[in-house]
Amino acid sequence: MAGKGGGGAWKVAYADFVTAMMALFLVLWITAQDKKVKEAIELTFKHPFLKGPRQSSGIIPNTIETMRGKSLAGQYDLPTPLEMDMLRHLNDDLLKVLGTNPEYKHNQSVQLEFTDKGLNISVLNRTQKSIFRPGTADFTDYGRWVFSTLSWEIARYKRFAVEVEGHSPQGENTSDAAVDKWDLTANRANAARRVLVSDGVAPQQIAKVAGYADTQPMHDTDPTDEVNSRVSILLVVRNESEFQTMVPE
Repeated sequence: MAGKGGGGAWKVAYADFVTAMMALFLVLWITAQDKKVKEAIELTFKHPFLKGPRQSSGIIPNTIETMRGKSLAGQYDLPTPLEMDMLRHLNDDLLKVLGTNPEYKHNQSVQLEFTDKGLNISVLNRTQKSIFRPGTADFTDYGRWVFSTLSWEIARYKRFAVEVEGHSPQGENTSDAAVDKWDLTANRANAARRVLVSDGVAPQQIAKVAGYADTQPMHDTDPTDEVNSRVSILLVVRNESEFQTMVPE
């Protein structure tokens, strides 16, 4: 019988042995890695349908190498490649869903920018298409639509904490000039928080709500320009242990 194909059981046993050894070496390799690598591997298994880093000409860099040398304040970590890819997906999804509204196409009320902390979403309160009613923290119909749309997309990415900031332009040439800027920007940021939470964002994700009046104009803009009347939503990466405490899976 041996001459007719018998005795092949050793090959199966050898294949099983090699597979077991490969699995052992993989486990040993993973346990020897630093925390960031382990978190990235864990997120890969949690989100298996997210693609890995890809080449892109968009505003989101391909790897974290572009951020080397920058310091992150507080409790923020450098995003892993998988987290970077999640932010790219969110950026693409936001542009796609916002673009379904003809009013948005004509006004471009939302600007997205990648910073050393994460993805910054600036909602611009322009005169031609207001987000808020003049001098108040009350949304226009269009403004309510913008924040609801942002909420639905952000809610899909519970890995990130959310910071909401209100800002205003300098000078007295706006319809909000008669109102205390500190109160107004803080109230608008809080109004945005309420919409985010009511439309799907987990309350535990909200890390900060603040009003900065006219003290932080957008870079490369005239501080008096009306684009500085805005609410910014910053999505930031938390370390894994803290995030699991904030937002249980």
